[in-house]
Amino acid sequence: MKSLFTLLLSLMILNASAQQSDTLFLANLLKSRPDLFAGILKHPTNNEVQILYTQIDRDKNNIPHFTSYSYHINPNRYFYPASTVKLPTAIFALEKLNELNIPGLTMRSTMKTDSSFTDETRMLEDTSSATGLPSIENYIKKILLVSDNYAYNRLYEFVGRAEINQKLKKYGLTNTRIIGRLAIYDGGENAKHTNAINFYNGDKLIYHQPPQYDGNDYPMHLENMLQGKGYLDKNDKLIMKPYDFSDKNVYTISNMQSVLKRLLFPETFPKEQRFNVTPQQYKFIYRYMSMFPGESKKPTYNRPDYYPAYCKFLFYGGDSTAVINPDIRIFNKVGDSYGYNIDNAYIVDFKHNVEFILTAVVQSNEDGIYNDDKYEYATVCLPFMKNLGQVIYQYELERKKQNIPDLSKFKFSY
Repeated sequence: MKSLFTLLLSLMILNASAQQSDTLFLANLLKSRPDLFAGILKHPTNNEVQILYTQIDRDKNNIPHFTSYSYHINPNRYFYPASTVKLPTAIFALEKLNELNIPGLTMRSTMKTDSSFTDETRMLEDTSSATGLPSIENYIKKILLVSDNYAYNRLYEFVGRAEINQKLKKYGLTNTRIIGRLAIYDGGENAKHTNAINFYNGDKLIYHQPPQYDGNDYPMHLENMLQGKGYLDKNDKLIMKPYDFSDKNVYTISNMQSVLKRLLFPETFPKEQRFNVTPQQYKFIYRYMSMFPGESKKPTYNRPDYYPAYCKFLFYGGDSTAVINPDIRIFNKVGDSYGYNIDNAYIVDFKHNVEFILTAVVQSNEDGIYNDDKYEYATVCLPFMKNLGQVIYQYELERKKQNIPDLSKFKFSY
């Protein structure tokens, strides 16, 4: 192990100024552990792996400085981002709430969603919340704790498709589009329409948002948007032609990590480029991003369906039997669908003063059929994510830092 770290340290020194253009460090890291990564390296498409690893070094004032290393990062190479789009949508929901600036309207206000167009659904109650009623607060909790699809759909409807994509451009996320709900075969005209929503304090209506329509199409022409040899349609009929992702969400690895940096380290961005959320809202997001499902009182999530590593792919591999390190917290958002596993994570070890950002995607769909629920998550994707996080963590334990970071900002009582 010592010789491995010596090799990796040499590569770091040689490439310290390379930033995202560097492709040597991570490539050599993967090659140095054939016991863990040989299958990925030998696969014809390297299982569509893309990785962005960012070191964090603090100055004497505890301001973070970033050095990034990439592997196969390609914004023109499509992968399905799945639930990772929920994080920026949740942030934009808080921004919209703050920008409305309506007296009495908070993230805890009751949010009742109506149905306004074909196939839309209503949401008037939420038995998972402390009040039994839906709210932006409870929807964000559910997204961060267990990646709830319907919670995301409600926030997508509140922010609206046009505003979501305007915000993406505002923050320089030019390789991203969010154009549909999840898990309901949303697309076409349906995705362009969003529901009417009413907000209440008690029985008092404090804000009515009428139905919205976004006529824009947000075209993006990327490599790999046609995949596989066939797919099951929504009636489970096998269609023998490639699956077309051209009307799906797009969210690149670099853009994912940009959102995470801006969220966790706003002080490193100009004031006009920081998210418009309050200090209390930042803390709320940090707490629930890093919380394990079983630590939440309302909503409540119990074993065996929900376990500590349920939404922790990097480092733990989403393993129900994983032994949790009490010194480590992972602030992240995962996604998994169509054979893709993605994780966008800030990993902190409070005992050893370790912190780093790691964002990665991997896919396995060996039969080439989509929507058949036959993907190699458990045998290929999640073991890769676990091993990648563990190997980078072991390297970080050995990496020398000039200044010991003060990580108290990210310590919470759960």
